[in-house]
Amino acid sequence: MGLTKQYLRYAASAVFGVIGSQKANISYVTLRGGERGRYVAVAACEHVFIWDIRKAEKVLILQGQKHEVTFLCPSPDGVHIAVGYEDGAVRIFSLLNGESNVSFNGHKSAVTVIHYDALGARLVTGSKDTDVIVWDIINECGLYRLRGHKDIITQALFLKDKNLLVTSSKDSFVKWWDLDTQHCFKTMVGHRSEVWGMALLNQENRLLTGSADSELRAWDISYLQEEKAEGEPKVKKGKTLLDDDDGEENDEEVDESPEERILTCKKAGSILREARDRVVSLTTDRKARVIACHGNDSVLELFTVLSKEEVQKKMTKKMKKAKKKAAKAQDDTGEEAAEPVVERMLKDEIIRLTNIKASAKIRWVECLSCAGGELKVALLLQNNTIETYSLKTSDKTPTANKTARLTLGGHRTDVRTLAFSSDNLAILSASGDTVKVWNRSTLQVIRTMACEYALCSLFVPGDRQIILGTKSGKLQIFELASGSLLETIDAHNGALWSLCLAPDQRGIVTGGADKTVKFWEFELIKDQGTGQKRLTVKHARTLQLEEDVLCVKLSPDHRLLAVSLLDCTVKVFYTDTLKFFLSLYGHKLPVLCLDISHDNTLIATGSADRNVKIWGLDFGDCHRSMFAHDDSVMFLQFVPKTHLFFTAGKDKKIKQWDADKFEHIQTLEGHHREVWCLTISPNGDHIVSSSHDKSLRLWERTREPIILEEEREMEREAEFEESMAKGDVPVVPGETQGEAAPAGKKTVETVKAAERIMEALELYKAEARKMEEHKYACERAGKELPPPKPNPILVAFGNVSPSRYVLDVIKKVRSSELEVSLLVLPFPYVPELLTLFNSYIQQGLEVELVCRCLFFLLKIHFGQISSNQMLLSVIDELRTNTLSKVREIRDVMGFNSAALQFLQREIESKEDVMFFTDATGQLEEKKKKRRKRERAILTIA
Repeated sequence: MGLTKQYLRYAASAVFGVIGSQKANISYVTLRGGERGRYVAVAACEHVFIWDIRKAEKVLILQGQKHEVTFLCPSPDGVHIAVGYEDGAVRIFSLLNGESNVSFNGHKSAVTVIHYDALGARLVTGSKDTDVIVWDIINECGLYRLRGHKDIITQALFLKDKNLLVTSSKDSFVKWWDLDTQHCFKTMVGHRSEVWGMALLNQENRLLTGSADSELRAWDISYLQEEKAEGEPKVKKGKTLLDDDDGEENDEEVDESPEERILTCKKAGSILREARDRVVSLTTDRKARVIACHGNDSVLELFTVLSKEEVQKKMTKKMKKAKKKAAKAQDDTGEEAAEPVVERMLKDEIIRLTNIKASAKIRWVECLSCAGGELKVALLLQNNTIETYSLKTSDKTPTANKTARLTLGGHRTDVRTLAFSSDNLAILSASGDTVKVWNRSTLQVIRTMACEYALCSLFVPGDRQIILGTKSGKLQIFELASGSLLETIDAHNGALWSLCLAPDQRGIVTGGADKTVKFWEFELIKDQGTGQKRLTVKHARTLQLEEDVLCVKLSPDHRLLAVSLLDCTVKVFYTDTLKFFLSLYGHKLPVLCLDISHDNTLIATGSADRNVKIWGLDFGDCHRSMFAHDDSVMFLQFVPKTHLFFTAGKDKKIKQWDADKFEHIQTLEGHHREVWCLTISPNGDHIVSSSHDKSLRLWERTREPIILEEEREMEREAEFEESMAKGDVPVVPGETQGEAAPAGKKTVETVKAAERIMEALELYKAEARKMEEHKYACERAGKELPPPKPNPILVAFGNVSPSRYVLDVIKKVRSSELEVSLLVLPFPYVPELLTLFNSYIQQGLEVELVCRCLFFLLKIHFGQISSNQMLLSVIDELRTNTLSKVREIRDVMGFNSAALQFLQREIESKEDVMFFTDATGQLEEKKKKRRKRERAILTIA
């Protein structure tokens, strides 16, 4: 098939104009050698931007693929950041180079929460699909999936010292999971509505939850000692009063219910927020000394958690006061008064610090405690802004100072109109409150000017001024050099929907909701104030119509004027006499956009009925009607000097069409919300589009030709792959769906990996057969024949043996996808694999990986393997070999560990220092012992 007509592909070039997306949270990160609290990470559609707050510039972009980012969580060591996406994937990026090497696929829909454990070795993710998955970061694989919640997971937290997990969800429950046995041992049902946020305080002895009302509920957690199993004697060690006490308490609680053996939760009271609506986000700083929370408004409330010493001081003061009062009462009445009792309330331990009023509604908050009692707060606002505040927590009445506000790199509201300058270098974008001019090559803002709600715009010839049409019917003229508003002209009595530059560049045409089309001419007049000449427009003619005007366009030869009206028709008039020429009717809903080709032969119209119609301008005949988008067509423009045009739709897509052949050429996918408008550069090399997701996207024309058949084929393939990944997960025979399940999910990658393993096994079988035949031929000939040629694939991999090749293929499967790939593998391939595994273990190749695969295959195919006589000898050999090899590895590790400990002791004795973790651990032990002693003394007293 020859190339009949060459189309060139447009490719995505950059995303700009977005400061922070609403979908995900904001998070403080530390970059190499950077100070704490200087950089924040936010989502920007499918990417993650790291902003330097002090300089207000982007320092790093973590590139996403296609789906929006929904959650961010930096690792405890600050080197990595885990990013969750709309499709349920999780990727871990390095903050040193911005690359991602680890990715996890387990959720079916958007990730809603991610948290690391204290060491940074495990990751917990919660999702809209109501599952909680725990991942092993070091081995890069999923550990298990925990099912039990009935709605979106809103928070999931590891406990530091115990192997427990606590999760909250919109189903109003908080669940406690024991990760050793992977089951939910406790469900807290004290909430009437969704639990939106949760935090652990007081060394994890208190849980604070925020739900849909103005209360923050606090729960006291007491962990029970696990020393006594049932039926054990009460006093094991000779430990006087203390243990007996604990034992009695324990017994009482054990009687209540079996799940009370790990911990008990008791409501401790609640703190009232000032906001009346739901908690949108609730967070604490690292040490859980400050709590920050906010609702759907612009006020952030900060609370501080007092330390034990401070609470004690407060209680002593209270007691003194009460005693004074009692003494006074005694003096007045003369009676013997009872000893006053002072109760310790929650409001004595958690007190309000201050409120911070942001400039707009808050979407997310992050706190960071710094040296010298300074608290840094970063707010992501709902209008595409980041604000940071700093306050001293040690002050009597702390006041927050705004330290930074990132607004320059984007608009507060959606961009409704775009225009390119005539030299292809500058881009104009205007929204509900500002108009910005961007440099196309650097994507930096050159000018920002305040304007009214803009609906349409253009550069005046010469690119020194711009004109905007506004919702209130005014024309605003700005000068770019000074960035000032030159003039505001009342042009229409309703919204000014459309502006069009006259082809002779001497004036403009405007159409508005007051049912008129007006012609204006450019004029230079002397400014009264400065005496300088400045540009203005003079009203020349008016065309009165029956309906509201939605769009106007002059033909490039200045002969015709096309006007789209609210009655779903497009009327064409002669420009010179304003006489009626044609009426183009056929759309079922109003035409929102239209354009005339460069040679005045075609007019294309896009309508709210989702269709695009192409008409001839000679007789007004409809050449073709095409179903273009799944929602209204918002914008349409011809590529200069061609019959190709682009349309933008509310279905988030931009499409390119051929108006001669009526073909759909390509779809530009990237925006995550409705696309409002686009503009094509005068040379046709660049497109800029704007969308409701607050982003502006630049697309570039590449030199790569598009072949339509291939394009359609690729679309079909992508559709098939998507449907394949959506298929049912293969069932493991004999396993019922319980609370815990495997973490992985079937994706295109896992299916491909299984296919690669199958192909490698087929190749191994074919090679083995070849060698058998060669051996047989040698025997028959009675002499050594030349060996058969090896498979070209083996040669390409450096003449590896077939069995080594199979191992290499298994090694190349991503750790997180290994189990699911083996699950998809049909059973006939398994016996072959088991014999291979045996040979690998004997040779000591990749023992850990082979054991992992082996145990998984034995688990899922247990019935078939155990009933297969042929495999008996293989399994027996495997048993002895595996055990001995694993023992060897364990011995080596034990030896190395002992050697390292010996070295540690040597260093400590030499330098008289103690390694950090041990020191803190020993301190805790000492404290515990002291507390027990104090309790014993109190009991005796």
